[in-house]
Amino acid sequence: MSAAVSARSVTIDGVSKRFDVDPVLDNISLHVQPGEALALLGPSGCGKTTLLRLIAGLERPDSGSISVADRVVAGNQWVPPEQRSVGLVFQDWALFPHLSVGKNVAYGLPRSERNGPRVSEALAMVGLDNMLDRMPETLSGGQQQRVALARALAPRPGVLLLDEPFSNLDTSLRVEVRAEVHRLLLDLGITAIYVTHDQEEAFVLGDRVAVMNAGSIAQIDTPAGLYTAPASRWVAGFVGGAAFLPAVANGETAQCAIGTVALATPSVGPTDLLLRPEHLALTPGGAATVTQVEYYGHDAMVFVDVEGNTLSVRTGALPGVGRGDAVTVSYVGGDLGVISFSADSPQ
Repeated sequence: MSAAVSARSVTIDGVSKRFDVDPVLDNISLHVQPGEALALLGPSGCGKTTLLRLIAGLERPDSGSISVADRVVAGNQWVPPEQRSVGLVFQDWALFPHLSVGKNVAYGLPRSERNGPRVSEALAMVGLDNMLDRMPETLSGGQQQRVALARALAPRPGVLLLDEPFSNLDTSLRVEVRAEVHRLLLDLGITAIYVTHDQEEAFVLGDRVAVMNAGSIAQIDTPAGLYTAPASRWVAGFVGGAAFLPAVANGETAQCAIGTVALATPSVGPTDLLLRPEHLALTPGGAATVTQVEYYGHDAMVFVDVEGNTLSVRTGALPGVGRGDAVTVSYVGGDLGVISFSADSPQ
C-alpha cells in the first residue's frame, strides 16, 4: 500500500476565519512540503483545530486560499472534502459502535471497493489484520485509535490530518502508540499535519513545528530552531521549560543574580535572560534556597529561589539536594551565550 501513497503539498495563503464576530484565524500562511510532518502547536483556543478543519474542507475560510498539491481546494473555487485526497483522524476517533472494525475502515471507501483488499491492507499496516470482525467496544483505547488511523489511510490520501490523536490515551500507552504511528507515517512517506498542545509531542512528531497563538503563527521552525532561537519571549516560554531572570546588559555580557553571563547577542540596559533547566548547575552552599524537588527517575528537576526569582535546574537521577538546602546556581550552557529579551519586549 505504501507504494500507492502519493504525498502532496499543502499551501495556506492568507487564510482568515471568524465565528460570529470573533476572529479565530488571522491571515495564516504556511507551506507543507510533500512527505513532511508538520506539528501545529499552541494553547487551547488558538485556532489550530479550525485550521485543520479548513484544510479538510469541514469549514470554509472567510478569505485566503488553500491548495493541496497544485490544486486550489478553497478560495476562488471549492472542492468538497471527499475529493481533496485528505484523510482526517479525529481526537475522539469517531468510530461507529454498531459497525465492526472492518466496516468502520471500509466506511470511507467507495461502495465498489468496500469488499476489496484495501480494508485488510489498511488494518495490516496498523497491526490489526486479525481483528476484522471485532466490535470497537471490545478493543483497547490504543487499538481503537489504530482503527481510526486505518480508516483514514484506506482511501490512500496524499495528506493525513491528525487532531490531538493521542490525547485520549493514558500516558504510557500514548508514548507507545505515538511512536508506532510516527514510524508508520514516516515509512509511508505521507504528508502529515498534527494538532497538539503538548510541546514534547510536537517536537517528537514534527519535522517542523508551527507555534500558534491567538489565531496567528508566532513562529515556524524545526524543533531545535524553536528551542534554541525562539522569536519572542512568549514562544520561549511555551516551547519548553524556561525561567526569565532580570539582568543588566553591558554589551557582550550581562550581570544578574547568578553572576556575569555571556550574551548570545550584544545588548545594553535592562533585560531578561532566558535560562533553560539543562543550562544551569547546582553546588552546595550559597545564598540560593531549594524550594522543591521533582524526581522523575531518569533525572530530576530542582526549583531554586534566587533573590526572589524561581529557577528550575535539571539534574541527574541523584540530585544530591533537598528542600530547604542552601545552594549556588551557575550557568553551564556552553559558549553560544544566553538569549535575552529586553525588559519591555512583547510577551
